[in-house]
Amino acid sequence: MQRAVVGGVLLGILGGILGSFVILRKLSLFGNALGHAAFLGVVMAALLELPPTASLMGFIVASGLAVVYLIDRTDLGSDTILSIVVAGSVALGTIGFSFLKGYRGNLLSALFGDILAISSTDLILLALLLGITVAWLIWTFPEQVLLTLNSDLARVQGIPVQLYRYLFIVLLSGTIALTIRAVGILLVNAFLVIPAATAKLLCHQFVPFLAMAACIGALSGAGGMVVSGSLDLPSGPSIVLVQLVGFLGAACFRRQHS
Repeated sequence: MQRAVVGGVLLGILGGILGSFVILRKLSLFGNALGHAAFLGVVMAALLELPPTASLMGFIVASGLAVVYLIDRTDLGSDTILSIVVAGSVALGTIGFSFLKGYRGNLLSALFGDILAISSTDLILLALLLGITVAWLIWTFPEQVLLTLNSDLARVQGIPVQLYRYLFIVLLSGTIALTIRAVGILLVNAFLVIPAATAKLLCHQFVPFLAMAACIGALSGAGGMVVSGSLDLPSGPSIVLVQLVGFLGAACFRRQHS
């Protein structure tokens, strides 16, 4: 339980920070596509008997980079590419699932998540990823703001837009891989989008917006674990439920004060 609470807080902070850039850069569908691609990664790891966490992170990072490459190299819209990725991943994952023999509980837990199963290694990876993310964003913050608000202007000013874009996808993919342990494939995108969307309703300045999204993510992670333990509910859905209640409360507050 202690590891689960710490993991929920770390995931909430990381999801809030990266989720802020996700919604501002209109990448919500991208997170959803990678979440579905994770199903194929989990099945492949089980078929090949590979370490689940490391193989899942590698697969999702490779998938994220491949999706960005396809979007850049084709004249199709990003929503079209992402829809193809979702459909192909689910189809291939379902076919691979049918070839698995014996116990399949680990794969089912990947769909719905189980933050109580988070390990000390997962916590170390989360802390490391959070540290790298915060350090990178602080180091490149002016460029990240300009890239988020006006990518064309950033390119004109000589900012390596593609490099920053691919590095962000690597961080986002790693976060999604670790978040799946907590909330599962079906709810992973909500963990990125809802805290940032809630913060956006309440704050319109960039830095306070990031800080508020991180705080909402952390509080919802801890609050979801309290709800889960008190009412004996699944941990991942409980965290997302707390996030949803917070979003609805923020929406009502925004409506009353608009």
